[in-house]
Amino acid sequence: MDVRVPEAGAALIIVDVQNDFCPGGALAVRDGDQVVPVLNRWIERFREAGLPVVYTQDWHPEDHCSFEARGGPWPPHCVQGTSGAEFHPALKVEGPAFRKAFRPDQEGYSGFEGRLAEGEGIREDADLASWLKARGVRKVYVGGLATDYCVRATVLDALRHGFAAVLIRDGARAVNVRPDDEAQAVEEMRQKGAEVV
Repeated sequence: MDVRVPEAGAALIIVDVQNDFCPGGALAVRDGDQVVPVLNRWIERFREAGLPVVYTQDWHPEDHCSFEARGGPWPPHCVQGTSGAEFHPALKVEGPAFRKAFRPDQEGYSGFEGRLAEGEGIREDADLASWLKARGVRKVYVGGLATDYCVRATVLDALRHGFAAVLIRDGARAVNVRPDDEAQAVEEMRQKGAEVV
């Protein structure tokens, strides 16, 4: 696997590599844990270059609107303060986390809807786009879970916020509710201007 040497002005966004999205979790993505060694190599490369690495984290209250009990499509997952919401234990976590979908009635697939984690809480005034721009970031590399939901939403929002965006294809896995969801998501990202590596 080729890990590109990142350029100045780049940042790495690791999306939702949490226990509940990995095998054995409440909403497991098939082979979700296989992104961990791939992304760890990207994390090392960005760290060596002195460039930012950030993490997004689903951080749902127990009564979140996306849960089946409230008419949503998903079983309960990544509930605040549970082991399922924690990052995969083998993932190198060496940067700030941005938590999303932390209000009962607000969806949040994109990392750009997240706010900076502070202990078990959240800093409402610190959003991802502002954090990146304050550090001179112009381009983001994105990998994690899942390609057809939160990774897709994060890449598309990065483009909307004026960043160049790169999808790390082998560092992402899809839910594939429908068999071609991943292929369609990757094509949509490419069509909107993202690079796929």
